[in-house]
Amino acid sequence: MRAQVVLLLLALTSLILFPNTTNAQLRRNYYANVCPNVESIVRGVVNNKFRQTFVTVPATLRLFFHDCFVNGCDASVIIQSTSANTAEKDHPDNLSLAGDGFDTVIKAKAAVDAVPGCRNRVSCADILALATRDVIALSGGPSYGVELGRLDGLSSTAASVNGRLPQPTFNLNQLNSLFGSHGLSQTDMIALSAAHTLGFSHCSKFSNRIYNFGPRGPVDPTLNMGYATQLKGMCPRNVDPRIAINMDPTTPRTFDNAYFKNLQKGMGLFTSDQTLFVDPRSRPTVNAWAQNSAAFNQAFVTAMTKMGRIGVKTGSQGNIRRNCAAFN
Repeated sequence: MRAQVVLLLLALTSLILFPNTTNAQLRRNYYANVCPNVESIVRGVVNNKFRQTFVTVPATLRLFFHDCFVNGCDASVIIQSTSANTAEKDHPDNLSLAGDGFDTVIKAKAAVDAVPGCRNRVSCADILALATRDVIALSGGPSYGVELGRLDGLSSTAASVNGRLPQPTFNLNQLNSLFGSHGLSQTDMIALSAAHTLGFSHCSKFSNRIYNFGPRGPVDPTLNMGYATQLKGMCPRNVDPRIAINMDPTTPRTFDNAYFKNLQKGMGLFTSDQTLFVDPRSRPTVNAWAQNSAAFNQAFVTAMTKMGRIGVKTGSQGNIRRNCAAFN
């Protein structure tokens, strides 16, 4: 009994001395005493960016995902490369990240730091999390309370991206394995995959599905044939690599559950999208959310909140950058 008490005391002491081992410091209204208007400041910048270009929406959402899945939600994806270091953003998997996402965070950071009490008090990582919530709401999706308290990371290397992001060719096992490594369930993964209801892709990411697919035929048989013909028209074999195709062919500028309805029709752009309907283990969730947008929205908020807790930096693990694109 005495030994158990000693172990308990040691565990409690460890939590007190080493709080960086938990994500318990994340909370809503984290900046209430130092920068109480941070959310309205960020929202104002996001609104301005949204009025300038809709690309702000998918660009910011995708930036948050790519940040959290590599070294945690610490804004390391925003760091610019130098002659001495190739940063995350210049890894091949990140080269397609649209500049409007980076610009949104950098402008929001400048607006926050323009307020004397807020200057150098709010992390780029938290600003990215807030901006992501705001673009989702602006495009018709759910709004939600964002947990705050992240510090900005102290490292950003292209090598750290290897194997950390899902690929368009992934099947359900590969998706579950990758998301599971971050504490996300299959339900979370399906919800987060529906971010593909917004944004665009380049032909090279799915051309394997419409040309020379393999022994089962030139076109992926899980692809709607009418949709495949449409994609071929937009993506000929020798296509301009700059051509962008909407991920959602029906409502590409609205955050909604059309993503799941498209999967039911064989109109998922990537293999990793369509597999969610093809695989009997995930199909029931697709069917449920295709019928119930409220249930999907709730699951998406849950998954986004969980993703926002991945690899959070605290204490000596991070700091608050003066410039989101460069280390202090």
